[in-house]
Amino acid sequence: MTAPLIAVPTYHLGPGRVGNWEGAYALPEPYVAALRAAGARVALLPPGQPGDPEAVLAPFDGLLLAGGGDVEPARYGAADHPSQYGIDPDRDELELALSRAAVGTGLPLLGICRGVQLLNVAFGGTLVQHLPEDGDGAEPPVEHRNEAKRALHGLRVEPGSRLAEALGQTEAEGLSHHHQGLDRLGEGFRPVAWAPDGLVEGIERDQGWTVGVLWHPESTAAADPVQHRLLRAFVEVASRRGQAFWRRSAEPVGFGGPGSAAG
Repeated sequence: MTAPLIAVPTYHLGPGRVGNWEGAYALPEPYVAALRAAGARVALLPPGQPGDPEAVLAPFDGLLLAGGGDVEPARYGAADHPSQYGIDPDRDELELALSRAAVGTGLPLLGICRGVQLLNVAFGGTLVQHLPEDGDGAEPPVEHRNEAKRALHGLRVEPGSRLAEALGQTEAEGLSHHHQGLDRLGEGFRPVAWAPDGLVEGIERDQGWTVGVLWHPESTAAADPVQHRLLRAFVEVASRRGQAFWRRSAEPVGFGGPGSAAG
C-alpha cells in the first residue's frame, strides 16, 4: 500500500498557551501517531488557509476532521449556550468548506468527535448543545465526557455499514469526551452507530467514503485493534484513491492514434 497523504486541519491557540509565543496552531499528537501507525503520511492545515477548497485538497488523498472546541452555534441556527467553549470561527470556516469539497469530489473523509459534529452542520444538520449531566435517566447510564477517567462505553454498529466493515465487527468500545451530540442529521447522512443510551455515535453517507464518529478512536487505537482497524480502513481507501489518481496522471497522451484528428 502506498502511504497516502492525509490532511488534518489544526486549531488556534491564543497567546501564552505555548511558552511565551504570541499564538500557535495545534493538533493533539495522538491523531498524528494513530494515522502514522495506520500507514499514512500527515499534513497539518492551519485555519485561514487561502484558496479554493478543492484546490487546497488537491494534493491530498484523504481528510480527517479532529476533535476540539465547539462549532459556532450560529452555523446551525442556534443561539450561544452557557456551556460552549473553544469557539474558533476561522477553523469552522476552513473545515466547513473542506468537508463540502471532500464530499463533492469523493475524497475519503473521517470526522472524529467535533469532526463529526462539524460534518453534520456542513450539510444542514443541527447539534444538541449540551447533553444532560445525569444522562437524562438513561439505562444504562453512559458517561460521555470524562476522558480523565478513560470513560469507555459500548457501541452498537449497524451490520453492513461502512463503519461496521471498517471496524470488522458490529460491537465495540469507544472512549468518549464530548458534551454535545448530533440532533437533526445533515442531508445525505444516516445513523450507523449508537451508545447504550441511544445517543447516535456514528454516521455515514451512502456515496463515497464519508464516516463520522463521536468517540475518539485515535486515543485507544494503539491498544485496541478494533479502533486501529477503523483508522487503517480510512487510510487504505485513501491509498486506493491516491493510486488511482496517479495511474490516471501517468497515462500517456496519444497523438495520431486511432480516432485522432491529428495530421
